[in-house]
Amino acid sequence: MENKMNEYKPNIKVINRIKRSEGQMRGVIKMMEEGQGCKDVVTQLSAIRTSIDRAMGIIVAENLAGCVAESAHDGSSHEESIKEAIDLLVKSR
Repeated sequence: MENKMNEYKPNIKVINRIKRSEGQMRGVIKMMEEGQGCKDVVTQLSAIRTSIDRAMGIIVAENLAGCVAESAHDGSSHEESIKEAIDLLVKSR
């Protein structure tokens, strides 16, 4: 089986989540430039981090599901795909 972990077919919901995070980052920069409080800035950064973490989890989960389905279809082992997905999750933490 080819390495399918490097292929990703975008999910519109994940793309929209990342776009929202991008907008939130612009908002945080504006907050900092305007001298807003540390607590507010950190709260927004925490929300952005959570959103990005969820997007990464969805990307890895969707890719893993696709790899397992493909390996079941072509009769190959899905152990390598599972290991790669776990490695990606660990790397993202």
